[in-house]
Amino acid sequence: MGSWWRSEEMTYVSLIMAEEAAPAFIRELGNLGCIQFTDLNPELTPFQRRYVSYIKRCDEIERKIRYLNGEVKKLNIPVQEAGTVDSFLENSSSSDQASGAHFLETLEGKLDVYENQLVELNKYGAKLADEYLHKVEYHHLLKKSLKFVASHSKTTKTSSKKPKRVIEEEETGLVMSPLSDVPASYQLEEGREMSFSNIGGTIQISDRDRFYRMVYRATRGNCMIRFSSLSDKARDATGQRLNKTCFIIFYKSASIESKLKRICDAFSANRYDLTAINRDDVMKTISEQNQREMKETKKILDANTDARLKICAEVAQYLETWLWSVRREKSVYHTLNLFKNDVAGNLLRGRGWILNESLPQAKSILKRAHGSKNPASSALLEPVKDRWPTPPTHFKTTKYTWAFQEFVNTYGVPRYREANPALFTAATFPFFFGVMYGDIGHGSILAMGGLYLILTESKASARGLDEMVAGLYSARYMLFAMGLMAVYAGFVYNDYFSIGLNILGSNYEYTDHTDGAKATRLGQYGDPSTVYAFGVDPAWKISGNELLFYNSMKMKMSVILGIFHMTFGIILRGMNCVYFKSWVDFFCEFLPMILFDLALFGYMVIMIFVKWSINWDNRMALGTCSYDLQGVIGACDLSSSTFCYNAAGKQCNSLTPLSEVCTLGYGGTGGGCQPPNLITTLINIALKPGTVDEPMYSGQAGVQTFLLLVAFICVPWLLMVKPFYVRYQHNREVANNPHPNESRLLAEEDGHGSSGGGGHHGGDDHGHGDGEFNFGEIFIHQAIETIEFVLGMVSNTASYLRLWALSLAHTELATVFWEKAMVGALNTGNPVLIFMGYAVFAAVTFGVLLAMDVLECFLHALRLHWVEFQNKFFKADGYRFQPFSFKLILDKAILE
Repeated sequence: MGSWWRSEEMTYVSLIMAEEAAPAFIRELGNLGCIQFTDLNPELTPFQRRYVSYIKRCDEIERKIRYLNGEVKKLNIPVQEAGTVDSFLENSSSSDQASGAHFLETLEGKLDVYENQLVELNKYGAKLADEYLHKVEYHHLLKKSLKFVASHSKTTKTSSKKPKRVIEEEETGLVMSPLSDVPASYQLEEGREMSFSNIGGTIQISDRDRFYRMVYRATRGNCMIRFSSLSDKARDATGQRLNKTCFIIFYKSASIESKLKRICDAFSANRYDLTAINRDDVMKTISEQNQREMKETKKILDANTDARLKICAEVAQYLETWLWSVRREKSVYHTLNLFKNDVAGNLLRGRGWILNESLPQAKSILKRAHGSKNPASSALLEPVKDRWPTPPTHFKTTKYTWAFQEFVNTYGVPRYREANPALFTAATFPFFFGVMYGDIGHGSILAMGGLYLILTESKASARGLDEMVAGLYSARYMLFAMGLMAVYAGFVYNDYFSIGLNILGSNYEYTDHTDGAKATRLGQYGDPSTVYAFGVDPAWKISGNELLFYNSMKMKMSVILGIFHMTFGIILRGMNCVYFKSWVDFFCEFLPMILFDLALFGYMVIMIFVKWSINWDNRMALGTCSYDLQGVIGACDLSSSTFCYNAAGKQCNSLTPLSEVCTLGYGGTGGGCQPPNLITTLINIALKPGTVDEPMYSGQAGVQTFLLLVAFICVPWLLMVKPFYVRYQHNREVANNPHPNESRLLAEEDGHGSSGGGGHHGGDDHGHGDGEFNFGEIFIHQAIETIEFVLGMVSNTASYLRLWALSLAHTELATVFWEKAMVGALNTGNPVLIFMGYAVFAAVTFGVLLAMDVLECFLHALRLHWVEFQNKFFKADGYRFQPFSFKLILDKAILE
């Protein structure tokens, strides 16, 4: 855990090499993933960079790969995976590594051929598909037309026998004008027919009603229109059913014809030739010819599709490999754009942060890459001699520690070499969650869920995994630890789905089973053998004062845990001061903070333990007036006697104050023989200094007065000493040097001195940086920090009571669900009701306690670390180490 305690050590290096060797060296560094380059050309736009043409070329190749991928997806061909990123980098060919330009030329040539072939095939295929669609629609329209003519002829023959005002269509028709039933004066002689023009076509079914109304209004009803939906056998080139209806419009005017054509065009209707609708032989000939052409078109279309399938199947084997290769080359040229070329134009100079442990390996890579090109000049990789900028922060994490480090980084990245809160969060976060969620049953379910995720963690690396599921897998060890801590706390509380377990027996016995009867202790009070082995005695789960007992225990436990947690945070602040050799912060901030904390809040914890350790039965016996002259307690009773004796043999009666009856003589109203109210005692430290109503030890008033003075002195110490000392240092440097380096003082004011990490890096470069010294700004900043700390200690201590509140809420909810859903059903003895009660119990337990309450306890535990713990020492103003790494780049390269 040493590498997780403080971030990895960095070195700011300068790199000088020949331009022809640069790509090979950068590729090797990308495989290594150990250096983060800084931009030496910030004044240049992306289009003014040296290698922008290569990047544009890579972008064009990526566009072609995306186009090919889209064509592959259209044909539902699976893309062959390139394997893992590590295997891809290991298997990268030496020729690719040696010459990126040659690789791009070769790949670009291949992609051009594939793209041109597919573009031509797609154009021709789209033309064929459209032609096939029209022929399918024409085929079905001809069949509908023949049926219409046949039904019309049959209707005409029967119309003379029984005239009708409306012609009923065979399928689905709308008659706009009764053209088949005209007055007798307009009837032609037998043998002559009145011919009508027609327009036939297809239209979307959703447009049918609007089309009908438009035709009716435009022609004023002077036409007849028939609709009929295409059959289920009507399919397009892809096999999709045509959701269209065919129509035939009969009319008798050239002006109507022009209107109808415009309406058809407006509705994107496909029009077809039906001029020979009254000649059956011609219609059959047209239908047969259309059917032959349709089959030929389909045959050619299938051949086109087969050709596309063949090309896409070949391309699908290499798409991901090509994408990763292009992204790798593109990242190389992006990195080279950060370099600066010298005057001669054949040397490149770069700078960046590198891990100390990787520096020798990087030098050997540079020597090998430079030597392979045989350049005239030599390569150089050395630490920068000038002042370093602020180093980045990098931690090596494992599968277990990664989630906790991300928690801390979400709040803020630690400063370089600052104490890492994640190291302690990995232990305290699951523990605090367990304190709030403590239940053996619920914790076991959560732990089993985390264990399942651990055992199936291979699924976490699967492609296309849902984002939420991937998040759960990344936190699998955290969930498992949270479940284990909840089980541990459940054993401490003796809670199993709100039911107490009698695992280790009980130290109490109920001899009287009536309501309100007191339990009998099996053993003497204070006897070590009667101390319960682990957790809470199960007798408390059935006692009438169960809630009072658990509240007292959990409240005190929450305060103790909270004060220890915050105190440890302050200690970490002091350790940072020592590591960075910031002695001003150590003496002017850490010491007054830790003394203030221990004088008030540390004393509170001591008082809790002192009260727990005292045998109050003996103490209270010393304060009773029930002794006789022989010192036997209980031998004298003031109800029957006018006076009795205390433990010291002094005469007393019912009017004698407790402070005089008590033989301890600690002062106050109780003399030390009465258990105090700790909250009142602690409040009175500040409100009534020097006075203790119910002392627990001799000299308590003096001790508390001394601690109050220490805490009181710490406030001006924290507020004023540092600003005035910083001003004193500044004035002294001004006197010695008319142009002092003020940045050191200002940076020290923000919490850093010189760095303990070695080298020239900017431990003193945090905070204000170089600028004019401003005492008022420094004093205000210190005043804010003082107020925040003093008031924060009080509010943060109260905030830790959420451990008690959440635990109480969880226990009471579990009790309510058990009693209302299960106990009532069990008491009925009805199997059906028991089953229904269990279903309700399981549903509300899962929905409330295993879902919402887990999230609630999770968020509260997170807040305790982010606010109460980390604000005692954590600056959180660092930035992540983002090395040039092919693995990180290719992990994000996904075919969409």
